[in-house]
Amino acid sequence: MSEHKLRYGLYLGAIQRHERQIGFGQLVDAERNNKAKPKLRPVDLHRLVTPYVSIRFAEQWWAVVPLALMLIGFQALALRTSLLETQQIAIGIFAVILGLMLFMEGVKLGLMPFAENIGFELPGKVHPSVLLLFSLLLGAAATFAEPAIGALQAAAASVSPERAPWLRQLLGPYAHWLVLAVASGVGLAVVLGTLRTIFAWRLKAMVLLIVPPLLLLTAWCAQQPELVAVIGLAWDCGGITTGPVTVPLVLAVGVGVAASVGRSDNPLSGFGVVTLASLIPVIAVLGVAIYLSSQGTAGLLPVLPAASTSWQTQTPFAEILGALRAIVPLVLLLVLVQTLLLRQKIRHQNIFVYGIAVALAGMAIFNLGLTSGLVALGDQAGTNVPWAFSPHRVTGAPPLYPYALGITMTLVFAFAIGYGATVAEPALNAMGVTVENLTDGAFRKRNLIRAVAVGVGVGAAVGVARILFDLPLWLLLVGGYSLALGLTFFSREEMVNLAWDSAGVTTGPVTVPLLLALGIGLGEAVGAAEGFGILAMCSVGPIITVLGTGLWIDLHTRARRRSKQS
Repeated sequence: MSEHKLRYGLYLGAIQRHERQIGFGQLVDAERNNKAKPKLRPVDLHRLVTPYVSIRFAEQWWAVVPLALMLIGFQALALRTSLLETQQIAIGIFAVILGLMLFMEGVKLGLMPFAENIGFELPGKVHPSVLLLFSLLLGAAATFAEPAIGALQAAAASVSPERAPWLRQLLGPYAHWLVLAVASGVGLAVVLGTLRTIFAWRLKAMVLLIVPPLLLLTAWCAQQPELVAVIGLAWDCGGITTGPVTVPLVLAVGVGVAASVGRSDNPLSGFGVVTLASLIPVIAVLGVAIYLSSQGTAGLLPVLPAASTSWQTQTPFAEILGALRAIVPLVLLLVLVQTLLLRQKIRHQNIFVYGIAVALAGMAIFNLGLTSGLVALGDQAGTNVPWAFSPHRVTGAPPLYPYALGITMTLVFAFAIGYGATVAEPALNAMGVTVENLTDGAFRKRNLIRAVAVGVGVGAAVGVARILFDLPLWLLLVGGYSLALGLTFFSREEMVNLAWDSAGVTTGPVTVPLLLALGIGLGEAVGAAEGFGILAMCSVGPIITVLGTGLWIDLHTRARRRSKQS
């Protein structure tokens, strides 16, 4: 086909003959006079909605399905057991994916703009004490809205009131004390994070001041027979608090405060709050346990059966009420601060209402799928995995493999679960970009993901070994965090921020229920008093690996610079 050359001026002239210029006023009048709304065909709806939904659905799909397939595959290939209640678990997992997709989108549209705007406007319009009070209330309200908080209630039935009475009390009659302790701990952490942003405190100094007393408190509780079983729950609560509600909202407020005080150009302004939110609740839970246990046996309340015929405890009413109780207080707090303190109207009210409605629907659907999907899958894995090295707890069948081989397979399986769950975590990609920027490309994003994943995997294996061999959790915690403190002392401030915050990124609404259910199932299978502690070890592992990797990269970079200079 031959080419025909045309002058550009002639081309423009030909186009302009088909154009007609109209004024903007004419366009507005035409829109007002045209009352008929455009009709959308089904194919138009598909083209509009499918790209919007598919991206968000796929993000949660890759966070949930690979982990579930690993649990199912290990049982099918290594343990030769089929999944029970397959259809119910499949529906539950789908509900978890759909619920998380809706919930995260609702939080992004309905809550995040409020938090960032309030964080930017509030410091300049109110007294600092009011700002700190708002930070306290925000941290507490966000904790109630965390989806993974509901996983603690599912763990209550597996704790023996005779062997771990105060642990059972905290998960049963005193469950409201536990939730209030965690919420107040997160609130205090947000207050400290706000003060750190305002006064530019170094996270390295704060960690070196907070963690040693916390380890001493843990060691003291370990010497008290009535408190030793609570240690795992307290440290696991530190991982539960850093979820998809607390972290984005708190970071949004932190970014706003940093911008209002003129530190928005500091790349570390958003770090540190996650670390504090995973440490302070541990102190709060241990403090509540110490106070309650000081009352002696008189403080023990009867453990009532969970069964109830009231409509509030039946599906789906229980899940809907739980979503309302979790999200409505947080929304009211943000709206009241926006309208009363800042005296600003709610912009884009239709988007705000849409976001809140989607968040409520998402949390209700997530709660529906939590028990029937993730928790049931984790319980089955926890029951069947010990069959590799010990007789089956239900059927009494002999172990499938020799003891050493079965133990090795179990620990490798635990490592794979922790590693796989971390690699699928989307928040690590954003943190990896920050790492490359702070280190000028020396610490690449893939190196961070691998370091965090290895740390979580090793932590999961150590946590499982702790349950299987009845190892003292407090010694593992003291040893692990002592090593982390030593690495922190010799590391740069940037790496300290990244390493300690990476521990909170690894515990999301999917990994928390699965690892909790897996630990509880393992504890029941081997006759342990409780199955907590896996999340705690999954939190300290990445701190050590990321700090160690950072120090190695720093040494390698210095050696390379010396060689170039010489």
